[in-house]
Amino acid sequence: MTDHDTGAYSAFFELHHGLPRQGPGSDATTRHLLSLAGPLPDRPRVLDLGCGPGRSALLLAAEAGAEVTAVDLHEPFLDELRAASEARGLSHLIRPVNGDMGKLPYPDGSFNLVWAESSAYSIGFDTALRDWRRLLAPGGALVLTECVWTTDAPSEDARAYWESAYRLRTAEENARAAMAAGYTVIGVYAQPDSDWDEYYVPLAAHADAADPAAPGMADAIAATRAELAMRREHGNEYGYAGFVLRPADIR
Repeated sequence: MTDHDTGAYSAFFELHHGLPRQGPGSDATTRHLLSLAGPLPDRPRVLDLGCGPGRSALLLAAEAGAEVTAVDLHEPFLDELRAASEARGLSHLIRPVNGDMGKLPYPDGSFNLVWAESSAYSIGFDTALRDWRRLLAPGGALVLTECVWTTDAPSEDARAYWESAYRLRTAEENARAAMAAGYTVIGVYAQPDSDWDEYYVPLAAHADAADPAAPGMADAIAATRAELAMRREHGNEYGYAGFVLRPADIR
């Protein structure tokens, strides 16, 4: 990694440290998706992939009594989760793991829930569907949230922005992809605009407070502000949706 790359990497994470979550979401959305996942064992085994600072992991442990294996590649996020779980008396239920969601070592059928809020994009929705299916125990569910088009005819500016970052589909197209990959679609949930505020409002405050003279920070601030502007100007064209899925051939 070059010095420029190192500075950009450090600046990006400096802006994101201390945020309550690392993507659009809310505790209310996590609870709703959990309710759609159906009945669970008394102590469900949950794999939270791309957990960040662990907002979902903490809720799943506290409210579902889940034993949560929380995986992320960025150790400082896991440190934030360790501190939060200790403070809330949940450290016996949450196991933070520094790992790659694209290279998971767990045996087939290890988990009742595989959970990924705002993180499957890092390996791609279709790859997540294919690779994570084997991890589910009988009756288990895959729950993930994904950015989607909310119009069939996005503007040129919005399409150009997303084509350069991550190719979006509509929620309906993702649901069809899930069925083609061997899942039953239990539920699709269009997340409210307020879920973006829980991520973007504190992120904007961090960008405003950051020192643009720090290595890589000017570029990180500019990219963040461009992302915020895109959402502000074209937020009616895309949003986040939650998908609750169950393998069709596992009962």
